[in-house]
This record gives sequence, structure tokens and C-alpha cells, in this order.
Amino acid sequence: MEPGHAHPVAREQVRALRRFNRYFTRRIGVLDDHYLGQDRPLGEARLLFEIGDGVSLRELRSRLGLDAGYLSRMTKALQSQGMVRVRVHPADNRLRTIELTPAGRAEVDEQNRRADALAEGLLDALDADRRAQLIEAMATSQRLLRLAAITVELVDGAAPDARACLDAYAADIDARFPEGFDTSDLVKPEEVSGDAGAFFVAYEEGRPVGCGALRRLEPGVGEIRHVWVHHEARRLGLARRILTELERAATDHGMKVVRLDTHRTLTEAQAMYRASGYTEIPAYVDHVYAHHWFEKRLQPGG
Repeated sequence: MEPGHAHPVAREQVRALRRFNRYFTRRIGVLDDHYLGQDRPLGEARLLFEIGDGVSLRELRSRLGLDAGYLSRMTKALQSQGMVRVRVHPADNRLRTIELTPAGRAEVDEQNRRADALAEGLLDALDADRRAQLIEAMATSQRLLRLAAITVELVDGAAPDARACLDAYAADIDARFPEGFDTSDLVKPEEVSGDAGAFFVAYEEGRPVGCGALRRLEPGVGEIRHVWVHHEARRLGLARRILTELERAATDHGMKVVRLDTHRTLTEAQAMYRASGYTEIPAYVDHVYAHHWFEKRLQPGG
């Protein structure tokens, strides 16, 4: 379940985003068969750029969201032009890696030079204040588009991605808590699956970048645990999105109240919970890592 369904998107907002997309892609030449004036369409140019110092075809396909057949055709075309080499991975003969040839590296260098010149030409038409304004607006746009593109998915508490996220959460917390962190405190799969609760994983381009768990404390009362976001996906608003999904899941499970606790060092988490409508309450459980306890009453259908 994704958060957007609770707030229908206005048609004018849809049209505005499409207008911007059409203008921007036309202005930077995305639709040109000779991207940046080189004898290559954008798809192939982007593939050369993403190969960098070498990468597996599997990772490249996942990163770019490409169909396997389409990636194979582009790879063969670039091979025939002497731009790339494809080899069997030295540690895993099931994987194939792709790397740039000297000719491919030279083309990417030229691509970067032309792209820099295009960007410099656009910025040069603006005074310093407007340049700063544009860069700030682009940073905001990128942050919001990243957040919009991330999916938050319900998974089984025993799923590999769920346990991998909890391992990453535990490592982060262990480094932040003065007393360290004992992984025996992590929720068990059966506590956060099926009728007992819920576990959500956030994915960015197929990679897990966040999680959160919900378990039942008593009839009508749930507890939120282990809300975590990978350091590369922080400051996007993702933790609040995960929290919203957990609250919806609690309502779906017939819970009228959710509670949580947090450590005194996690000041940013405390601020998020207060901003999200949580009220600090007396301790509801004796938990070794808890110094603040919060509660929120849920609105039906919220």
C-alpha cells in the first residue's frame, strides 16, 4: 500500500510535472539520436556512463531498470563498435561483467566534457542569485523525486530483505548507543507477520533502503519497532513514509492505539514522532534501550 492513495493527485499537478519533463528532456537533447552531438542515442550513452570502472550485467540491469533483452542488444552493439568488453566474473562463472575499452573510456570522457559545457552554458545565462536559486530548486526536486520513486512494500518478517534490514539497523544502533546493542532485542519473524503484525521494507531501484516493524502488544494496541533508513536515503522524508505505512497496517489489524519507545541518543527520531502526532507517555514496558515512550491514537480509515 502506497501513501499517495490517501491524497488524490490534482490533474493540474500531473500536467505540470509532464510539462516540466517535456521541456527538460527537449532542452538537454534526450530525444536526439545524436545525444550531446555524438553519434550515439541517449540509451547507449547512458550505458557507457554507468559502466564506469566495470560492473556486472546483472547489477547494471537492476540499476537502470532495463529489460534483459534490451540490455543484451545494446551490449552487443557497443561490443561490435569496440566500446566495451564482456567477460566472465573471475569469482563467479554465472556472472558476466562489462567494462570499457580505451575507445569507450575516451568517448565517456568526451561525453562528460560536452555535458559540462552544456550545463555551463545554461548557467552562464543567469546571474549568481538566479543560479543559486536554480541549483537549490533542482536539489529539492531531486530529493522529492527520489522519495516518490521509492516503494514501501509489505514483506514477511522472515524474508531475506527484512532480516538484512534488521541486521543493518542493529549495526547502526550498536554504533550509536553508548552501551551497544544486543541483537536478541530484534523482533522475531512471527511477531511481525500475518495477523500478529507487519513488516515493511523500502526499496530504491530494487535495493532495500529502509524498514519498520509492527507487532501486537495487546488487543487493540500495537507497537512500532525498528524504523530504520539507510544513511544514503536519509533526509528524504522516508522514515515518515514508513511510519505512515505502519500506522495504516495497525488500523487494518484492528488496532486503535500504537506505542513505541526510543533511546535518548535518537533525538531526530523523537522529533519525528512528536511531529507525527505522537504524545510522550510514562513507560509502558521495561525495555533496556528505552528512555522515552510515545503513543498515538489512530483515526479509523486514516
